[in-house]
Amino acid sequence: MKLRVLGCSGGIGGPHLRTTSLLLDHDILIDAGTGAADLSMDQLVAIDHVFLTHTHLDHIAALPLMIDTVADRRSRPLTVYGTEAVLSILRQHIFNGYIWPDFAELPSADKPFLRYQPITLGQTITLDGRHLTALPVEHTVPAVAYRIDSGTGSLVFSGDTGICAAFWQAVNCIDNLKYLIIECAFPNHEHPLALLSKHLCPDMLASELAKLERACAIYITHLKPGQSELTMAEIALCLNAFQPRMLENNQLFEF
Repeated sequence: MKLRVLGCSGGIGGPHLRTTSLLLDHDILIDAGTGAADLSMDQLVAIDHVFLTHTHLDHIAALPLMIDTVADRRSRPLTVYGTEAVLSILRQHIFNGYIWPDFAELPSADKPFLRYQPITLGQTITLDGRHLTALPVEHTVPAVAYRIDSGTGSLVFSGDTGICAAFWQAVNCIDNLKYLIIECAFPNHEHPLALLSKHLCPDMLASELAKLERACAIYITHLKPGQSELTMAEIALCLNAFQPRMLENNQLFEF
């Protein structure tokens, strides 16, 4: 099983800055930020499943355009997975006929371009031997993390989260954990903003990682443009024992 990073920035501003999207093998997207827009037409057509952590724009920006672009080249609907709260926000605020067409009803309700698949916390979806499980996080809108399990190894992607004991409880139950991709959006001087927006800064991340009971490789995602070097320097100071690394576009994980 291969996971490729299409985008992992907290913003845009150049060819190296793409927002959150991860490609699992060739047919599953985890979030659909601007990174997904760099895929070729054939690569977009091959995607059958999209798992959303939440509906903030940096995690769904490419989804409406992707569906519109490839719909006439696909023989079955694209399946979008999320909690009922996440899917409800999509229906009401994105695919509502005003912001973007309701592709769950087009070209017809019987043969739509888009299909919603609700998931619940702790539920595992298995697709050709790949197991994806929604884990709890704490954010300003309904959100989840994902465990991606090949059977021999697991990768956990936090999505966006602030302080969340339940997340670490779930992670500590994963006996084959190999990789943890965890957000850290702000440097320490923006600690109040991190608290307000339910993101993490290095000091908060250090406190959260103290709850981790599993050995794994740790990668940092969702760094804000213009502050990534400062944030990573602060992370290095307070988290040196964990040897965290900055997640990068086109990084490939095999597990």
